Amino acid sequence: MSHATAGALAWSNSCKPPVTPILAFLQSWHELDFNLGGPEDIDYFPWSAPVAALLLLLLFFFLYKARRNYNALPSLAPLESGEKPDVTVVIPARNEQSNIGACVSGLREARVIVVDDDSSDATAFKARGAGAEVIAAPALLKGVAAKPNAMAAGAKLADTSYILFADADTRYRPGFLSSALRYAAESQSVMTVVLLKRRCVALLEKILVPYIQALYFAGVNVRKAEDPLSTHIFSDGQCTLFLRTAHEFFGGYMSVHTNPLDDVAIAQKVKRHHMTLRIVRAETLGSARVYKGFASLWRRLRKNGTRLLRVNKAWGAQVILTSLLLTSIVPVAVWLWRQEQWGFLAVFLLVPLLLFRPWYGGVFRVLLLFPAIYVFQCIATAAVVTNILGVGTAWKGRKV
Repeated sequence: MSHATAGALAWSNSCKPPVTPILAFLQSWHELDFNLGGPEDIDYFPWSAPVAALLLLLLFFFLYKARRNYNALPSLAPLESGEKPDVTVVIPARNEQSNIGACVSGLREARVIVVDDDSSDATAFKARGAGAEVIAAPALLKGVAAKPNAMAAGAKLADTSYILFADADTRYRPGFLSSALRYAAESQSVMTVVLLKRRCVALLEKILVPYIQALYFAGVNVRKAEDPLSTHIFSDGQCTLFLRTAHEFFGGYMSVHTNPLDDVAIAQKVKRHHMTLRIVRAETLGSARVYKGFASLWRRLRKNGTRLLRVNKAWGAQVILTSLLLTSIVPVAVWLWRQEQWGFLAVFLLVPLLLFRPWYGGVFRVLLLFPAIYVFQCIATAAVVTNILGVGTAWKGRKV
């Protein structure tokens, strides 16, 4: 045998030890049975039922808390008054020609000032036609957020006891202003956050808006939010009623004009001065369209989501935990189905559906919960990641 042949055999033999375990592993992997098993295998997974029960209890806790928090808020009742309400309405508007007329029409019993924020459409024309005064927003300086800049300009013209700041996509019914003013006066509220009924038009809105609202209230503590000594913040910038003298005392929206989260920032100002903040529902007296399709939802989550989580960490942690628990519903339900735990499966699916039914408003509509869970999770995760990476976003044609 030649030296070359002997060397080749020696090299081949030296390779066998490491190759043999690899081949054995691949062979065993090929022979693995990936079947999850049937009910007869339940003894191998004694933890499945307790884990599912724990998840269900946690879900019940957070979802029940969300609805309890919402129901704990007082609700405005219609109040007709023959007197002109002592309030000035300020509406910041940018390219809102399709909304501004209906908004102004519901509030024209008071003085309404529309602050036209450099609109390129017929917003100003429509607002005047509905009976509003129209002024141009001041030039936007670098670092200044557009909405508080416009609201501060409108507030300077107010000479009434109260100022109502309203978004252009809100709608109001007769008696709203009188009812809101009476509540603010009786509760001695400096800042009254008015929650309107969510108006859903597109299918995606019908899927996601009730779900997002429930998540939001899962982390809210109403008592702390209204306690002047607590740092817990709750705010909603779509409809806010201010006592004018207090608004002027701490600088109003001009004092938070560099903050994109103007509604949260001004609530912090109110609580920092130990003033009274109240939250009230007005579903029967007004409505608001929060998200106008996928693009609007995406931009709003990009604009506000991560910032809001940083401002109120306790609230954010509970919202994130609730959303993660909800994502477990389908995987756990599939597991229970594989194990033929029919009774437990029925309870595991029915409890979230029953707790979400008031948010969705119907037996069949609540089935939209299941796509909502995963669509929202995908959008929210992508929004947070892009925020962390520092990718900019645009809001009404401006970078924020």
